Amino acid sequence: MIDAAGERWPVIDDVVFARASRRDLARTALALLDNGSWHEALILLLADQDDWWTGPTADPAALRQLVEAQDSLSLRQAMQLLSWGPVADYFAHRWSDPTFVAGIALMEAHWDEPRTAFELACGIGHYLRVLASRGVVATGADVVFAKLWVARHWIAPAAELICLDAALHPWPTMADRRFDLVACHDAFYFLEPKDVIVAQLRRMSEDGVLVIGHVHNREWPNLSAGAALTASELRAMLPDALIYDDAELTRTALRRDIPKPSPPQDLRGVEAFSVALGRKVGRPGAASGHLALPLPGTKLRRNPLYQNGAVVWPSDRYAQEYGPRATYPPATACPAEAVASEATAQLVLSREMLDLPDRW
Repeated sequence: MIDAAGERWPVIDDVVFARASRRDLARTALALLDNGSWHEALILLLADQDDWWTGPTADPAALRQLVEAQDSLSLRQAMQLLSWGPVADYFAHRWSDPTFVAGIALMEAHWDEPRTAFELACGIGHYLRVLASRGVVATGADVVFAKLWVARHWIAPAAELICLDAALHPWPTMADRRFDLVACHDAFYFLEPKDVIVAQLRRMSEDGVLVIGHVHNREWPNLSAGAALTASELRAMLPDALIYDDAELTRTALRRDIPKPSPPQDLRGVEAFSVALGRKVGRPGAASGHLALPLPGTKLRRNPLYQNGAVVWPSDRYAQEYGPRATYPPATACPAEAVASEATAQLVLSREMLDLPDRW
């Protein structure tokens, strides 16, 4: 791929690697591709991580196994070979975590029938998959190539995917594009410089809706790394935004109710905030289930956190971070499989039953 500045970037499986802080890596990958060494270029890019990463570097032999066996592996097996550790737990169970539910409710409350959507820091494409199921043409960007490659093969095969550094401008191929819906969920606290990134997201959503979900509150003892904000700082940065308690959005999704924005002074003690802004953002509507509920006839499975009918956490950290606000009960009698219908709606809203990818 050649960007607007004439710079060439590698593309593998229709995932563009345009990470400006990794130009040497990109050149090496391009040289391998030019020599016909497709597998070697892919393995090289799959090993790259974000600058916050403190986990192990993926074993080259494991990455080779991943590339060679990709069509037969489950999502969880793929993430194990990538050595993602606790991040793999997060991604494997994201469909039922309360922050994911809050993001769905935020988009439903400000849904304006978007035809196109862009998500910054999209991870492995959980929201892209939901949006695509509603006919939205979805584009995702993330700083980690491997996450986008996993999205391509396991989660969101139809999405446009580009690996880029949000902190470095202009963004290759993205600077002049506009979308009906622009989102950044559960990642904004990692991104710097925030004012520059917000300005870019505003431009991309200037005729639509911008939602930023689960922004960590610096006045609350959160468990993740990153540069959290206070509610007052968020208000100063986004003076025209509606600000929500993220946990209230999660509760709203379960009730299919209308979320209530709050002034910053009422949000000092909450875990995280979510915001909505843009020309088409007025009063919020109901979290109707339009995105939370899969289309009728969709195959559903019991939330895999349930073992013998009771929740078994993948780790103590996961239980501490997501357990207190989980929408699913500690035990369930729901069936192992079902088909989405009005009869299963409440089980889906509570996340006892899930629409999981085929190769979960």
